[in-house]
Amino acid sequence: MESIKKIGITGAGLVGSLLSIYLAKRGYQVSVFERRGDMRKHSLYSGRSINLALSNRGLRALAEVGMADQLKVNAIPMKGRLMHDTKGELTFQPYGKQGQYINSVSRAGLNMVLMNEAERLGVEFYFDHRCTHVDFDKNELTLQQGNSTFHKAFDWIFGSDGAFSAVRLGMQLSDRFDMSQHYIEHGYKELRIPPNDTGGFMMEPNALHIWPRDSFMLIALPNPDSTFTCTLFLPFEGPVSFAQLGTPDAVTTFFETYFPDVLPLMPTLHEDFRDNPTGSLVTVRAYPWVKQRTTLIGDAAHAIVPFYGQGMNAGFEDCRVLNELLTTHGENWPVAMDHFQRLRKPDADAVAQLAFDNFIEMRDLVADEDFLFRKKIEAKLHELFPDRWIPLYSMVTFRDDIRYSEAYAVGQKQKQIMDEVMRKPGLKTNWLNLNFEDIVNQLT
Repeated sequence: MESIKKIGITGAGLVGSLLSIYLAKRGYQVSVFERRGDMRKHSLYSGRSINLALSNRGLRALAEVGMADQLKVNAIPMKGRLMHDTKGELTFQPYGKQGQYINSVSRAGLNMVLMNEAERLGVEFYFDHRCTHVDFDKNELTLQQGNSTFHKAFDWIFGSDGAFSAVRLGMQLSDRFDMSQHYIEHGYKELRIPPNDTGGFMMEPNALHIWPRDSFMLIALPNPDSTFTCTLFLPFEGPVSFAQLGTPDAVTTFFETYFPDVLPLMPTLHEDFRDNPTGSLVTVRAYPWVKQRTTLIGDAAHAIVPFYGQGMNAGFEDCRVLNELLTTHGENWPVAMDHFQRLRKPDADAVAQLAFDNFIEMRDLVADEDFLFRKKIEAKLHELFPDRWIPLYSMVTFRDDIRYSEAYAVGQKQKQIMDEVMRKPGLKTNWLNLNFEDIVNQLT
């Protein structure tokens, strides 16, 4: 096979931009095509996915390209979940051990820093260029800019163009390609809490705030400008749903009923509710990710719902693993790409399931007494046997040396063990007398 020199990437989002940095550092000529305008010149994210949770997997990938420290400067550490009940009472759940936290970062801010670094390394970005077709035999993209259409051939193409990928659509129209998409019944709408009168935060900044309400919830993440970006997750249809919130009075009544403590903190609630779109939430599973000389990566290969905070981190880990495999296989691209898809597919499926499961946990369980008691026992197990009983959340979020698929398998076994523990009579008054070592031994 002739050498690979020219790489084409569709999608200048987070994963496409980071991938371009990795490949440019390897000496490849990289061109990135983005259907939208340049976000550094136009605001593109109003009302959609402002905040992200950057954790160890994403930080490890950024560190490999020398950008982790730079990007943590404007990140806000979130040390745990802070639950708000309908009476305004608060319950804090730390994410991990002392010193462990996830980082609230601006999607647009992070994306712009990555694009700037990519351009510094020689990557060429083409904005307002929509991919309309992929010729897998010629390894050629058909691109549309305004009224002009042109074709561009590369030695290898990456589809990093998100959950509704044009490159993946091309693969779907070919033989022996499996693809499924599943929308949950909930949509989301982004809202805002401004700073207080002195320019400070209106709530605790070093936490992810959650208002769990059984079948729906509100969350809030802090921003460097002392604002909070809030996201309401609510069914599209039904007795308590977006369909019932068509007037300002209905919105006010809804917040007075379910989120009375946050309502006074949102002076622009009605404007935000009117102006920000109601987004949908989809899980995409696809395989294979490689067709001839084209590879899917990130959300194009495995879009997930946002409830584990791992969508970006999983995409960044894709880039790191792919880069590692190119080294392992001596730049033999067909072998490295096949290894990449076989290695990452089980992890993508695992994190998709984890994300959906965590939605149920955040929405229904985080304020449940039995759930909190269960977490207390698991925390004790981790305290006594830190290397043998690692909570599922810690494995996923803080242990980038554990694959998603491995974490999921261990988590399922832990769940079975804890289900048995929770059935023990008189547990709540006698739990400190449990044989913790015997519990941990069941994992092996």
